[in-house]
Amino acid sequence: MPAVVFSGAIFVMWNMRFNELGIWKYNTDYITGIYLVNVPVEEWLAFLIIPVTAAYIFDWTKIKLEKFEMQNIFVAVSLLLFIAMSVLAYFFRRNMFSFFTFFLTAIYLGYTVFRNRFKKYYPSFYAAFGISLIPFLIVSVLAGALPIISYNADHIMGISLLAVPFERFFYLFLMLLITITIYEYLSERRYF
Repeated sequence: MPAVVFSGAIFVMWNMRFNELGIWKYNTDYITGIYLVNVPVEEWLAFLIIPVTAAYIFDWTKIKLEKFEMQNIFVAVSLLLFIAMSVLAYFFRRNMFSFFTFFLTAIYLGYTVFRNRFKKYYPSFYAAFGISLIPFLIVSVLAGALPIISYNADHIMGISLLAVPFERFFYLFLMLLITITIYEYLSERRYF
């Protein structure tokens, strides 16, 4: 729970500020209308449910990939993603959602790569992220199609997959990376 609460707090603050700035908005016809600090209760639930399920999926993939010995490939993938996120943050620095998503992902991913404590967990993390993309895509496509949430075109890069802005995939990636790195750090030290 500490990992979920910490990452959830970051994303609630991010969501709250971007909602205030009009970077995205929620359609009140499709939500309960209950807001806690300018964030719909549905988002609060998402910031709880997504990390908890991702941690469960991560633990499952750790068991299934226990004998997988190719961590260096995933470190290389992480380094390439770090470079790509840095470049994308620079090129889309005028689009707030794009910039913050790519910039924060680059910083945190760089931290995990260069700190080198997470190396053995990269295969499980990427597998968990891949599995998490399935329900994420289903829910995000529905949210965009209804439209439950809409994005200000001035603040996104304008590339979508099934009506889901490209940045949302790395928003999820960052949320899971923060949650799982903290989860592993705490579980190794048995603080909870």
